[in-house]
Amino acid sequence: MSLIKHKLLVVFLLFICAAGFAQESERSAYQWKVTANKLAADKYELLFSSPGTGGTQLYAPAQDLGGTASAELSFNDSTIAIESFTATNNTKEITSAIFDNKKLKITEGPAAWKAVILFKNAAPALLLGKLSVYFNRGEEFVPDIPFEFSAAIEGGVASGSKIKIAADIKNPVNNCGDNGTENKSLLTIFLLGLAGGLIALITPCVFPMIPVTVTFFTKKSLHRKRGITNAIIYGLCIFLIYVAITIPFHIASKTISPEIFNNISTNVWLNLIFFIVFVFFAFSFFGLYEIGLPSGLANKADSKSGLGNIFGIFFMAGTLAIVSFSCTGPILGTLLANVANEGPWPLTAGAAGFGIALGLPFALFAMFPNWLQSLPKSGGWMTNVKVVLGFIELALAIKFLANADNVEQWGILKREVFVALWIIIGLLIVLYLLGVLKVGYNKVQQFKPVRIGFIILFAAITIYLLPGVTNTKYAGMKLISGFPPPLSYSIYKHNVLLAKRIEPMHNDYEKALAQAKAEGKPLLIDFTGWACVNCRRMEELVWTDKEVDSLMRTKFVVVSLYVDEKTKLPVAEQTVFKTSEGKEKQIITVGDKWATFQSENFDAVAQPQYAIINADEKALTRTKFYTPDPVQFAKWLKCGIDANEKKK
Repeated sequence: MSLIKHKLLVVFLLFICAAGFAQESERSAYQWKVTANKLAADKYELLFSSPGTGGTQLYAPAQDLGGTASAELSFNDSTIAIESFTATNNTKEITSAIFDNKKLKITEGPAAWKAVILFKNAAPALLLGKLSVYFNRGEEFVPDIPFEFSAAIEGGVASGSKIKIAADIKNPVNNCGDNGTENKSLLTIFLLGLAGGLIALITPCVFPMIPVTVTFFTKKSLHRKRGITNAIIYGLCIFLIYVAITIPFHIASKTISPEIFNNISTNVWLNLIFFIVFVFFAFSFFGLYEIGLPSGLANKADSKSGLGNIFGIFFMAGTLAIVSFSCTGPILGTLLANVANEGPWPLTAGAAGFGIALGLPFALFAMFPNWLQSLPKSGGWMTNVKVVLGFIELALAIKFLANADNVEQWGILKREVFVALWIIIGLLIVLYLLGVLKVGYNKVQQFKPVRIGFIILFAAITIYLLPGVTNTKYAGMKLISGFPPPLSYSIYKHNVLLAKRIEPMHNDYEKALAQAKAEGKPLLIDFTGWACVNCRRMEELVWTDKEVDSLMRTKFVVVSLYVDEKTKLPVAEQTVFKTSEGKEKQIITVGDKWATFQSENFDAVAQPQYAIINADEKALTRTKFYTPDPVQFAKWLKCGIDANEKKK
């Protein structure tokens, strides 16, 4: 296949922002107002009005524009029917050159429309919907930004659920738990980035550059000290370039909903895009094609690198980042995609680790040039590294597909199917390293210790995964806990491991609170998500601890609230909530409700988060985040029990 040039670095690293960071400053061409009038017990009319906008022609409702409806009114409940949708003023008929001289009705200037709707079930007190329209601007056919509206419905049923409660986590009964919502895994993410950078170092795009670049600095400089200084600056520039990639995330995080990073990780379409991108990466590692950035961009950076100053060194570092992207992009992209839900600082921590791992060798080898003699020679072994990384990329692609499947509950990648696919990939890696499977260049002349070591490693991993497809007590696979789908998402109707674990109430806070009041127990709230790796690790490694399990079963009422649950709320429970920051937020899905409940009452948007309140909804402790130590988690549970006794 011919060489493929893509602006993939920009697309891959920034499409997350483009998908999730849509700015509220974008305004519709038509500004609408909506009111509702009751016509009968189950029939209402919605009146839409707009002052219009100059130089445009708005298409009236109920017309066909080449297979597209001229205006579309949609609701978040399929039981709401639209009886009629018409324009009530200021329309005229035109012959449209855009639509093959078809006669169409348009409005120029102020517009007034009326929709008659029918409720199959009880009407809600507040109706949420979306109006999509099309208009002409000269000879240009333009879709307007959809208008999301809420309309008060006379006699409608008000939502009985509440979002804001009296819990004050800053002043709990007992001062135990975690301080704030800071992510405690920044060091772990940094180390993962460091590991990713070290892997990238031994790829064919980077490894050969080390001796060439170091020799360039040491020989070009008049003094050895100057050469060392330039090499150190070069390594520092590489580090800064990779950190700079995450700056847009920090800027955007100040202007968008704090839940956006969680939405990124659980958005079905984004996960499907990640799946496709990583399969694309994998095939490039298999040698089917090469991923690169436009040659003009690389040439520009390379031309600037000839400058004999710090700017020239910076452009040399930029050139390395660009020309090595076909190898480093998939590795760095994998890291950033997997921590995108944590917020901007984990992204920066991962990129910083990656940048240090790439930049540090250039400085070290400049200071100790004799070390260059110990470097292995470039050769076929680097191709082997790329192919193995390609198989790993496939495994990660399956993880993103599983995220989408978990959230939507399609039933495609249940736990055992997921594990079976990883087993197949592990087996293919072993066969490749043995020389049985041919992918690109794979001429095995002799089995050296390093190759044998990796054969043993991947064979051991594959064997370890085998019990994961069975319905036995050995299917837990604690070493990879959190990566496969949860045990509850299984092909087996009665999973033997689930029988031994506590089963929290599912997304029913009001019922759990009522039970806590009836039994005089504190309520343990588990803010979790279908695509949350650390949530699964807590459930599989910490909740199963004997002491933790006993405390949760006997001393608490436990409820799990899924912040990424995409099931829509009944129409009567859909509402618009005004946040503590004064912003209006539509509550459409179960996940919308619990994500807002978490952020408004417990000052966090990360999962897992655990909160302990009493039957009067008073905070008994500070909240607890990911705590892989069962002893520490049990200690916090006991603190909550003690606080509940004090409030009785």
